[in-house]
Formats: sequence, structure tokens, C-alpha cells
Amino acid sequence: MIIFPAIDIQNGTCVRLYKGDMQSAEKVAESYLDTAAAFQAAGAQWVHMVDLDGACEGTRKNAHVFTEVAAGTALRVEVGGGIRSMADVEYYLSRGVARVVIGSAAVKDPSFVREACYAYGERIAVGIDARGGFVATQGWLETSTVSYLTLAKKMEQAGVRTVIFTDIDRDGMLSGPNLEQLAALCEAVDMDVVASGGIRHLEDICKLRDAGLYGAICGRSLYKGTLSLTEALKACEG
Repeated sequence: MIIFPAIDIQNGTCVRLYKGDMQSAEKVAESYLDTAAAFQAAGAQWVHMVDLDGACEGTRKNAHVFTEVAAGTALRVEVGGGIRSMADVEYYLSRGVARVVIGSAAVKDPSFVREACYAYGERIAVGIDARGGFVATQGWLETSTVSYLTLAKKMEQAGVRTVIFTDIDRDGMLSGPNLEQLAALCEAVDMDVVASGGIRHLEDICKLRDAGLYGAICGRSLYKGTLSLTEALKACEG
């Protein structure tokens, strides 16, 4: 299982949120480059990065941050937030980013997802963020009537190979991942599933690994010290 340490960016600053509430942003690091370098030094191969401003406004807002990390480290950079068009996809993938994550546009413009997958294959992932089992969009400001499982199946049909599932109610809460919803997702689709939200300690990582998850995104647990990135990576070796 791949461990994706996370760096969320708001106004150029590394922050973490509680339950996706933009007003709850807490600064967690001084430098995104130093933070990424520390993740690399611990043994990480990937970093998951989110443009929080872009997610809300539907456009690239902190793009320089992500391209700087891609250029300044050996990490494979995965970026989500504000990716709404092929121009956004091409911008990042042509500047060293390894994979882009399409979020809100997956609900509102599935043809865009299909086009992106056709052009870039496994370099495209879809982020499905759910509140009470229903998909949230626009930086989690809006909750739709679409079930996360329904959307996942549509994305699989569109050619998506990797899906990142976030239970918003657990995001940043260190309350443990939603194993039940993740199991239902793994049962419903034949895609690589990445778990996001709620991870607190090594036991959570081991549960996700044993459940056959492709990856796990770790944010607040790393910044608060409840999870050692080195230990998490070691638990997932092989």
C-alpha cells in the first residue's frame, strides 16, 4: 500500500482543515518545500497536494507551489483542487506533476473525465468526497444527491483507474477511517482505492493495508505526531 503524506495549500500556506471547513484552517508548517523534503527524507515516494483556494473558486490558484515541489524534490506529486478543464490537466502534467485529481468536475462534467483518461490514462485520478454517503463538490461547500458508489461506478466506466475517497465527517478529526464505506467502494468497483480522512495512528494504516487498499493519505496525523511516516511506510513495504 502506498502512503501519501499530504500538504494542503491555502493562500500559499500549509494548512489542515477540520471536516473540510475552510474557516477552520490551521497553519501546520512554515514551508511547503521543507515539508515535502522532510517527507522525502523519511522515505516517501509520493506527496498528495491540494489547492484549497482552487477547489472553492474552480481555478488554479496556488499552481506555483505544486510545480515548485515537483521540480525541487524527487517526490511524485499528486495534485487536486480547481482542476476543471483539459487546460488545467495539461498545465500540471507538462510541468512535472505525476498525477492530477479531478474532483467537482467528475460530477458536473463526466465527459471531461473521459477525455482526460483517454489522453493521460493512469495519470488521472478522481477524488470522491462524501458527506453522509453523498458526494460534495465546490471545495465541499455543496452536497449533491449523488451516492459516492454511483459516482464511482460512472467514473470506472469513464476509464478512471484510481479513486480517492474522503469521508468529510472524519477529515482532520483523527477518528479513524471509514472502513465500512471503503469496503463497500472496493466491492463496487475494480479500481485502485485510496483512503483519505480520519487516519490517526499505525493501527489504522495496518487495517487499510490488510483490507487491500491501494493507498492511504495521511495529513493531520503526521503534523500532530500521532503517526510516524517512517513507521507507516515500513508497515506497507512489499
